[in-house]
Amino acid sequence: MRVLVLGGDGYLGWPTALYLSRRGHDVGVVDNFARRQYDLEMGVDSLVPIRSLQQRVRRWKDVSGLEVVPFVGDLVDASFVEQTLASFEPEAIVHFGEQRSAPYSMIDRAHAVYTQINNVTGTLNLLYAIAEQDPSIHLVKLGTMGEYGTPNIDIEEGFIEITYKGRTDVLPYPKQPGSFYHLSKVHDSHNIMFACRIWGIRATDLNQGIVYGQQTEETSLHPDLATRFDYDGVFGTVLNRFCVQAVAGHPLTVYGSGGQTRGMLDIRDTLACVELAVTNPADKGEYRVFNQFTESFSINQLAEMVASVAPGNVEVDHIEDPRVEKEEHYYRAAHTKLLDLGLVPHLLSDATIRSLLEVVERNRGRIDLEAIRPTVEWRRTASKLATAGLGASALPEPGEQAENAARAERA
Repeated sequence: MRVLVLGGDGYLGWPTALYLSRRGHDVGVVDNFARRQYDLEMGVDSLVPIRSLQQRVRRWKDVSGLEVVPFVGDLVDASFVEQTLASFEPEAIVHFGEQRSAPYSMIDRAHAVYTQINNVTGTLNLLYAIAEQDPSIHLVKLGTMGEYGTPNIDIEEGFIEITYKGRTDVLPYPKQPGSFYHLSKVHDSHNIMFACRIWGIRATDLNQGIVYGQQTEETSLHPDLATRFDYDGVFGTVLNRFCVQAVAGHPLTVYGSGGQTRGMLDIRDTLACVELAVTNPADKGEYRVFNQFTESFSINQLAEMVASVAPGNVEVDHIEDPRVEKEEHYYRAAHTKLLDLGLVPHLLSDATIRSLLEVVERNRGRIDLEAIRPTVEWRRTASKLATAGLGASALPEPGEQAENAARAERA
């Protein structure tokens, strides 16, 4: 199958492209390198060094004999989207190509606006290109479990049966997103569902939980194929942060009471889920939702697991929660559809945490503990970063990311 991976230079996009390539698919990757520019803006970096996309693609061909075709451009540029689809002629599109950080979207007005324009406009351009060029293309879109929020009832997979005043209907599950980033994902879901209904395209919305892990079978074949390991206060994930703090001898920083509970999954399961969605496409005109996670943990549980596995005496420190969220809540979400398609999960274990700690240990010279400190507060209209000179002026205009990054890659 011909599969185009959008955001193919990113944390999940790159290993997904390699996984699909090794599984026999013809793969193209699209990126504007905005994620690399966010690091420059925030003054942070991946704990594990990563090579340029061009170097990665060349190394993959050297190692595997397989070719991944790169396309450099911005989804906000409708002409680029149209030309790329016409050139590659995909049968399926895996869409990771969005700004993915809730804290980043909450820095200030400019970052909120940027996130919404980048994410929603890019997806709209993609939907139009699919509808106009080939409505049979199956869109596999990365959503987020954060669209649902933390309701006091069970979370279903996308839809819920409602009986009201004697009448019953199946309706989209109510959304209570927790940031402007999560709101952009809700807008995407509504736009995709609408496009399926009016244009007859086919789409799968993968509402993904928090992903952990840095190594896959493919990225482990050579250091040049490594994917990102983010641990900073804006783009880092909680398990990564705890592992870095444990190795550095710093207390594990739990936000608030630590009862916040989220769905999680191993990076290897993300790759398997994407291929299951790609190879079992939605029907013509169908919009379907899969909740993509394998198990749920509270922040306290994650901290306890890391503290129990890490060497030495690891302390846990509860700090003020910079976010506006329920710190104690009910959380039970359905996630059976991917299991029904054949997903065999890798569950979080002591061995998994040890492997993460080993990655951190190998790269401990690159740890910047100052980068872990939370700098974005939901209740403020401008973050501490803005006062340090990182405000709207640091954001490139839509379309600039690809041009700037392509220039840097050539250099």
